[in-house]
Formats: sequence, C-alpha cells, structure tokens
Amino acid sequence: MTALKQTPLYEQHISLGARMVDFAGWDMPVQYEGLIPEHNAVRNAVGMFDVSHMGEFIVEGSQATEFLQYILTNDASRLKIGRSQYSLLCNEHGGIMDDCMLYRLETSKFLLVVNAANSDKDYVWMETNSLQYDVRVSNQTDSYALLAIQGPNSISALGNLSTDNLEHFNRTEIRTIDVSGRTCLVGRTGYTGEDGYEIFCDSDIANELWRSILDQGVIPCGLGSRNTLRLEAGMALHGHEINDTISPVEAGLIGVVSLSKDNFVGKQAIIKILDTGPDKRLMGMVMKDRSVPRDGYVVSTRSGEGLVTSGTFSPTLKNGIAMAFLPSQIQIGDDVSVVIREKHWAAEVVELPFYSKVAKWRAK
Repeated sequence: MTALKQTPLYEQHISLGARMVDFAGWDMPVQYEGLIPEHNAVRNAVGMFDVSHMGEFIVEGSQATEFLQYILTNDASRLKIGRSQYSLLCNEHGGIMDDCMLYRLETSKFLLVVNAANSDKDYVWMETNSLQYDVRVSNQTDSYALLAIQGPNSISALGNLSTDNLEHFNRTEIRTIDVSGRTCLVGRTGYTGEDGYEIFCDSDIANELWRSILDQGVIPCGLGSRNTLRLEAGMALHGHEINDTISPVEAGLIGVVSLSKDNFVGKQAIIKILDTGPDKRLMGMVMKDRSVPRDGYVVSTRSGEGLVTSGTFSPTLKNGIAMAFLPSQIQIGDDVSVVIREKHWAAEVVELPFYSKVAKWRAK
C-alpha cells in the first residue's frame, strides 16, 4: 500500500486532534471540533484551511500567454498582472479534465493552481502540449504550502499580522505582502462563498504562519466544512459536478469559456453541444421536508431521471440541499423528488447558488 502524502502542516493537525482521512492520496483533516461549528465559524467569523495538497504550477516564457490560451477555456490574455481568473482544462471532446485558478504574476509568468487528485496527470498533459510553445511548466507543489483564511473577519485577522493595507486589496487580486514578518504571495480568493485570502508560502515557514494566524482567534477547519461551504455557494467539485465526460455547457460553466478565442482544446466539441443542446444540466434543489439528499441519489422528474452530484444538510439554510444533473427540460421552480431508501422525498428546483452572498459578488 502506498503511504499517504502529508502536507507541511500535518503535525499541526495531529496536535489539534483533527480527524484525518485519505483525500486524493493525502492524509488530510476532515474536521477538528466538528463540521457544523467549523462551517458556522467561516460564515459568521473566520476560519482557516490547510489546502497545501492542491497542485501549483509555474508557467513562464515568451509564449506563456499563447500556451494558456490554447489549454484553458477562459481568456488568459485579458488577465492583468496581479489578478486571478477561474478557468477549465478540457479535452478534445469538450469534457472537463479539471478546473483551476490562474494567477498572472508577471507579463510572461503565471501561477496555475489545480486539484490535488489531478495534479500529476495535469502536469503531464500540460508538458506534452507545451512542446510547440516557447514556455516552461514547472511543478512547484512540494515547494508551496497554501493556507486559506475565509470569513467576514478574515481581513481583520490577517490585517493584524501584516504591515500592508488590506483595505485596498481587491477581490481576485494577488500580490506579495508581509504576513507575520514573512514575505508571502497572497490572493483574495477562496472556495467558500465568503470573503477571504489564500496564502502561498514556502513550506518551511508554514507551521510558523499557521500558529500565528490561529493566535488571532481564527478557527481551524477541515475538508468537511469546506465541502458544505462550497456546496452552499454553488461551486463545482471535480469528480462530482465536473469530470472528463461532462462539458462546461452541462455544468453551467459556459461563462468561463471564451468562444471568441481563435482556438483552444475542446472548442469545437463545446460549440457542437451548444448548437444541439445538452441532454442534462446542473441545477440546484432544496428539499421540502427534513430529508437530506446525498451524492449519487436518483432524482425523479416529469422528464426522466436525474442524479445528485453533491448533497448535504445546509448549516446556513438549515435544510437539505443538493446539486444534481437533471433533464434539460426541467426549469427553476419545478417540483421533483429524490429517491431515498426507495421512498420519494419532495424537492424544488432552485437557482444556484444557494447562498446569496456569492451572487452579490458575481454581479460586481
């Protein structure tokens, strides 16, 4: 059996009594005090996640932008220095191999953050496709630790440790700032639907930063609450809402596909799906009773069956919620039912996201 990988903060998690689980080959904390108190800490105050298992690639060279234009769906040429952009890696059939965050550090230097489960294969695929460009792709995953501070009080918690003025730190911005006397690359990004920051730092100072941030009253949070938070925010998770057989059209991610670009991997397949129309679409559901939908549950609709991709009890809404692929004929407001232990439980199809603060940010 292959030993699980450990982030630089592994011993910190053990000392805090975290319950550890195997996540994509990494020994990661799923919870400390508990999923609901950690979830509520992020929604109402501030929490911190160790996400050092994510893959980090540096892409640089005279044709770095052209290369990223070819392998990513979004328009990297529009990305300004010091800003970030959500994008997708698609295959030739239009399926989503991975979703990612792209940060432009310099004119011809980018940081690309991918999912831990896909890091190795993404790197091989990118290297293969880079041969026709003047570009270098380097895997820096082992060099970085990544800490995510999330919640309405994140600006004050981080501000107490920095000499930089965070009031003028724009959402999606990334820059080098001082954190607890250390130089770190910090982005105002996250995966919770809350305001927050993601700190990229050298692995050898991660423990020091982790402890100094917790000393500000920040609550340590595990992958369990990270999942419920992102689900409330309507954010896709690879292996659930997206995979290499699901297109951006079906997943509701066509907004991060720039069809005006001359060419990119999967463009023609995506255009074809748009022209013919998808058979299914990702939609939200809210249960009408106290039942809780789970991943993989069948959904019964007037137009055929659907399938829950992610389902849980929402600590914020105090209700069962789910994202599911439903027949494309289904509309917002339709009544459907989720099959739970051979019994049908009523639900209503709703617009995503479930948590409205994300919608306000997206409108900006």
